[in-house]
This record gives sequence, C-alpha cells and structure tokens, in this order.
Amino acid sequence: MKKLISLTVSAALLLAPIAYTINAPALNLKVDAVSAASEEATAKPEATPKATAKPAATPKATEKPAATKKPAATPKATAKPAATAKPAATAKPAATAKPATTAKPAATAKPAATAKPATTAKPTATAKPAATAKPVTVQQDVYQDGVYVAYGDAYSKGTEGAKVTIKDGKIASIDLLRTSPKLIDRNVRENYSGLWAAYGLMKDRLLGKTRVGAAAVDAVSGATRSSNGWKLSVDRAFERALKVKPADATYFEGDIMGIDPQGKYAVFATYDAAKLTAVKLYPLTTSGDFVDEKTYTAEQTAAIAAITPVLLANGSSAQPVAGFEAESKAAIQAFWDAEQNALINNTSAYVDGFYSSYGTARSVGVERADIVIRNGKLVDVKLYRLGSNLVDRGATAYAEVVKANAPMTAKLLANGSYLANYDEKVDGISGATESSHGWNQAVERAYEKALKVPAEGQYFEGKFAGVDNQNRVLLLVDIAADKVSGIKVSLFAADGKIIADDKLTPEQKTVVGLLTAGLLEQGVDLTDVPGQEVLSKAAKAALTDALTNASKVQGTYKDGTFTAFGDAYDKGTNKADVTLRNGKIVNVALSRVGMNMVDLGKAAYAEVQKAIPQLTTSFLAAGTREGVQSVDAISGATSSSNALKAAVDRAYGKAEVVETDKAAYFDGIFIGASADKSVNVMVTVKNNIPVLMLVYYLDGAGKVKTPYLLTPAELAVKTEIESTSSNNGLHKYGYRPAAFGANDAEKDVSAKAVEAIKAALEAAGK
Repeated sequence: MKKLISLTVSAALLLAPIAYTINAPALNLKVDAVSAASEEATAKPEATPKATAKPAATPKATEKPAATKKPAATPKATAKPAATAKPAATAKPAATAKPATTAKPAATAKPAATAKPATTAKPTATAKPAATAKPVTVQQDVYQDGVYVAYGDAYSKGTEGAKVTIKDGKIASIDLLRTSPKLIDRNVRENYSGLWAAYGLMKDRLLGKTRVGAAAVDAVSGATRSSNGWKLSVDRAFERALKVKPADATYFEGDIMGIDPQGKYAVFATYDAAKLTAVKLYPLTTSGDFVDEKTYTAEQTAAIAAITPVLLANGSSAQPVAGFEAESKAAIQAFWDAEQNALINNTSAYVDGFYSSYGTARSVGVERADIVIRNGKLVDVKLYRLGSNLVDRGATAYAEVVKANAPMTAKLLANGSYLANYDEKVDGISGATESSHGWNQAVERAYEKALKVPAEGQYFEGKFAGVDNQNRVLLLVDIAADKVSGIKVSLFAADGKIIADDKLTPEQKTVVGLLTAGLLEQGVDLTDVPGQEVLSKAAKAALTDALTNASKVQGTYKDGTFTAFGDAYDKGTNKADVTLRNGKIVNVALSRVGMNMVDLGKAAYAEVQKAIPQLTTSFLAAGTREGVQSVDAISGATSSSNALKAAVDRAYGKAEVVETDKAAYFDGIFIGASADKSVNVMVTVKNNIPVLMLVYYLDGAGKVKTPYLLTPAELAVKTEIESTSSNNGLHKYGYRPAAFGANDAEKDVSAKAVEAIKAALEAAGK
C-alpha cells in the first residue's frame, strides 16, 4: 500500500492571506447577541408564589411588579443551554479572565447561633411538598430570561434539582435532576423504580408553564416527594430569575444541602428567610454516600462535634478548628456550597453542568478535560491524554502521563477550579509538566464555556488539532481574534501514524501545499484539489473538527467510547462500540455476539460476517447519528444490519450531554449472561421499563440447552422468573433483583439468573 506523508508548508511560501476570518458554515456557531432586557414580556399579570418558604409552607409575597419598582442591577441572563448557546464572534476573547470562585456572597452577615446541632443524627427523609404556596399577583416581565439551577430540600438520599431555561416568564426548557448525596445528578435507573416514569411526565407537565402554572401541576403518583421536590426547585429557579429580588428574604427557607469539591463532607444547613438556624455535618464515603453513623470512627465523631458549632456560629467565614484542619477546610467548603444553594441572589458567574474542552494541541496529541461545575466550583473532573488521532490513549499514553492523571485530578478538585497563575515548576506533576499544563488549560477553557455571560469571541485562542473521522488528515490550526492565522497539514500513513516531514515524495509535497493554501484562503469551503477529492474532503472535515474543538460552545454529545446493543433474539444480539468526537463517529467496532455475550466471530452467519466490514465502512463514512440510520441494510443480513444501526443510535443516546428522553432504559429486547456464562436472561423493555423476562440455560459452547436437560432447580427458577412477567407493568425482578429459592440448589441457580438479569438491564440501560 502506498504510504502517505506529511509536510509543514511555511505561510510565507503560500499565495494566501496571512489570516482569514473563520469560514465554517457547517458549524452554525455565529449568532448576534441579543440583550435579554430587550425581550421583556408585556403579558398580563399572573399569580406567583414566593419561593423562599419551606416546601409545605404557604409563603407570603413581597415582590412588587417591575413597573413600580426600579430593578436592581443584575447580570444579563445570556447563559446558554449545554448544546444551543451561540456566542457572537465579535472580538478577541478575554482568555486570561479568571472566575471569581471564592468571592463571598453579598449577604454574609454572621448567622445567629440559635440552635444546637444534632451532630450525629442520621439525615431524615421527610416529604415537604411545595404545591400549597399562596400565589400573589406580579407581572410576568419581572423575570430575567436565562438559565437557572436550583435545588429542593435535602434528605438522606440527596435532593431534587432543576435546570430551567426561563423565557418571557415561562419554562422554555427544563432538565430535572435527582442527585446523589454528592449532589451530582444520578442516572435515572440508579433511582428507585417509582421515579423512572416521573421524569418524562413531570417534564411534560412543567414545560411552557409560568411560575404559578408550575406550582399547580399534579405530582406523579408513586413519586410524590420527588415531584414536589422538582416543583420546589422550579419555584426557586423563578425566584432567582426575579429582576428585583425580595427585600425581606435572603435565603430559601428549608434544609439546604452542600458538598465540598472533594466529596469528603455533606452539610445540611437549615435557613429561614433571613438567617441560618441549624447545621448538620455528615462524612461521605469514597463512593459519595453517607457514612453510616454506626460506623463513625472516633476521629469522625470528634471532628463533627468540634466543627459543627463553628459552622453554625460563623458560616463560610469559619476558621479551621485546631487539630482538625483538613476536615475543617472540607466542611467549610461544603457549608459554602450549601449557602450558595440557599441564596436567592446566587452570584455565581457560571451555569451549573457538564463541560468539556481541550488544551494546546501538538503533533503528538492533546489533553482534554471533562468537568462538572456547581456554584462555580469544580465538583467532578476526568482527564484524558489523546493521541495524534485525537482518541484517548488511556493506559497506552506515556507512563509518566498515566501516573500524573490521578494526582492532577486530586489537585484540581482540591483547588475547586483550574489552577490560577499556573506554574509548571510548582503545580505541574513531575515528569508530565506539559500534560499537566494542558489539563489545567483544558479545565480553564471548560469554565469559560460555562459562563452565564459569554466572553467575547466565538473561539478560544491558541493551537487546536483537527482530524477527519477516518484518520486521513491531521491539522494543527492557529487561531487568534477569531481568525485562522496558520495551518499545518499532516497526513496519516496506513498504519495510523503521522509520516515525518522528511519522508514526503514530490507529489505528496505538492498535495499538502495545495491543501494548506486552499484551507488558509477558503476555509471549509475549500475547492477540491483535482485528483485528490478524498484528501480534500478529509482536510475540510479536519478543519471543521479543529474549529469545533476551539469553539466556546459546548456540544450536544460527550466525547468517548460508548457501547450499546441492538435488539436480541434467542441466538444472541448485535453490539456496537462507538467512539465519538464532537458528535462524529471516529471509530466503530461492530460484532455479533452469542447468548453467552461472547463475540461469535467466524461462527456467525456467513452473511453477517460479510456485512460487518461493509457496515463498518458505511457507518464511518456516514459519520453522524442521522447518517447511520440512512445507511442501507446489507442484503442477506437485514435484521443484523438494522440491529447494528439501532445499537449505534443507542450509543449516541448514552453520549447525550442533556438527555432528550431522560429514561431508565431503552425500549427493545436485551440479553445478559451470568459470570460463568451458564445462564442467559432476555429482557423486554416497553415504555422504558422491563416488563418481560425469559430464562435460558447454556452449555459449555454457549448453546441453549433443551428443556428436558434442565434440573428441577433450573426449571423452578425459570418458572418463577417467567411466570411473574406481566408484559405490561414493571417486572417483579426488574428493579434490584435478589436471589431466591426454596432450597440451596434453587438459590444457587437463582443467584446466577440474577447476575444475568443485572447484565441484561445494564445492556438496556441509558
């Protein structure tokens, strides 16, 4: 096979401008900034409850209509939803701005120490509905358009929250949150089953509603507490959106939760409208759950007893307690988080949520950071080192870089943000200073994506890499003031490696030179180089990729590899491992697996064996979620073709930053096998819940045993699981299944069946 080669072409040798305004129509990233203040509604007055009361209380209203009260100066609410905000590219971005993550809120008066905290009490789960608040009359245009995040009252399992986009006094979009004790949104299926259907139902009921309309919606039967928690969160979001905040209330009334960035402590802070009234402090496990009070160590008990009264007396201004400095620091940070969640006028410069960005690119790769922000603090971070093909290298990265990942993650979380005034000699991880700096820079850029008021400019400044999704061309693109000032074009060899510059043939030098000049002059509208249409297309795709990596807009999908399955039947299922970058498929591995969930390889049907490489090529060429669904099925393997297309679509569903359909499971038929591959369970999911289960027993070759070969225990387990199917409501073993049986033999078989059920539910899970 003919080798491809790479070359850097000096801009001085090119008959092209030194820089060009970025031309990327396919990205659709430029829009004019619109002042939220110019979009005020002139709707009729509506009744609006005050959101500072406890969920079950009937708070009074003090807010006057905007027409009779001069609004206080508040930031423009131009915060963007994760995938749709589009800042205008009008000026050089202020790349050096640092977030004010440690600023104290305006209302920091020392709270009165009026109650002695119950320092060892287990957090209680008490329902406090928000549906009974008395409405009062205010104008709809008292609300500032924007994105607001607020939480309900805390209890032992976490709390409910809502990320609400308010437009003209109504809910334009909403993401309902059900958090873990660590205050990070759980996957739907990690919650109790009664809550699964409530997400979609409550979202439908709340969309388009005013504040009063949202307060009046019915709770979902079986999820009353969470429904009321969401309603309270929405009401508090509206309260935060008020252009003029209430004069007689600083805090939301209730039990407000906060966690330190490292997840060491949870604080429950109880507020009335004006002050803090109680504090409870709880240590957390490494997995983010509450430590059982019965297992508290003597040191934990002593720390709680010493720190709690200090927090109650001094709040976030508390000083570390002697002998408990590290614990005090974490507890004070957790209290600060609770205080921010409680403040009606939360002044964080950022919109809570998930964001991802890149550091400075090099020919050998680049660093990426995926982060979660809450109240301007970094509460979760994952660091990646990508290769020259911009795919995560994982454990195959340089050894020192692999070793640096964990300590750099810990350093960032301890800081609660990126490392301001970063110095490689001080803050870098020894042996991996370049990657440490790249990770820090990636976190800093992710923060800028989260700004409520976007910084000027559509793109970050610096050097960004871009690769087409079939790994033909690598671009290193220099961007300054929203213009491309330089491009280095490199080509991949057949082995997936970049070819050194000194290995170019004269023909390849010519091609690279023409591509470089064309990209600098025409951008993504590059005219194909005659005879090099494939490379021309790849170069344009690589430039689009680089510009997307440089964009300040958070994409719709997370980068990474996601595994999903098509519908199963009694011979097995089809599997897709899909690697995404910027919503494009950059790698896909398709396989046909048997009932034991092992790749059949050459044991698969001949037509399926032939179809898999053809579909792999077609899916890569299609490159997108929608494109894959338009790929024609392969004759002779139609069912497997459609199942693999479904698997890719489900992989995209798992990658969504904001789930379009927040459900526990995909609808379809899924299988799972026990650890020893002896039991297979097939689960049918309808309306996002498991409704039917069939049990199969497998021989050593992974084939299904005939019924007459089954033992009495196997038959008993099969009958129990299959006879409890309703084919309508939630299956008896569809939620946290446990082993069962009348004797040891049945218990042994049922334990394996439960393993298979859990594996099938994992395959079906979103």
